[in-house]
Amino acid sequence: MSANIRIGNGYDVHLLAPGLPLILGGVNIPHTKGCVAHSDGDVAIHALCDALLGTLALGDIGHHFPDTSNEFKGIDSKILLQRTYNMILERGYRLVNADITILLQRPKVAPFIEKMRETLSETLSKCNKDYPCSKEDISVKATTTEKAGFIGREEGVAVYASVLVERI
Repeated sequence: MSANIRIGNGYDVHLLAPGLPLILGGVNIPHTKGCVAHSDGDVAIHALCDALLGTLALGDIGHHFPDTSNEFKGIDSKILLQRTYNMILERGYRLVNADITILLQRPKVAPFIEKMRETLSETLSKCNKDYPCSKEDISVKATTTEKAGFIGREEGVAVYASVLVERI
């Protein structure tokens, strides 16, 4: 890998079902529905992991943390994010910034965005104290689909993530 700067993007989607927790960006969002998943279902962190893995052509989250493994059953996705980011750091790169877009009809997540940014930056910073991640390095946005499609019908949630990494 000769490039000093690399970009990656990630996408993830989960169905929503009653009675499950809704966790986005490491934050528990009060709602009547949550993500159907093998792990804790944090679709925002899953998309971020895929984006990070994409920067260095390391495959996808399912390759590293398969949903067929009992090791990852119910796991806190912040742990998956730390393991993913450690792969990036071990290869001599660090995060420059991340941009995350959540597509969800309900509930409104705007009141939780700052907490998501803090949680994600703190989670990433635990991986390497020499290269801390600031809240200003993490962008989180949310939008609806104007009631169109499975997201608009409140059947699921999708997240896009883009990241930039640089050689340390």
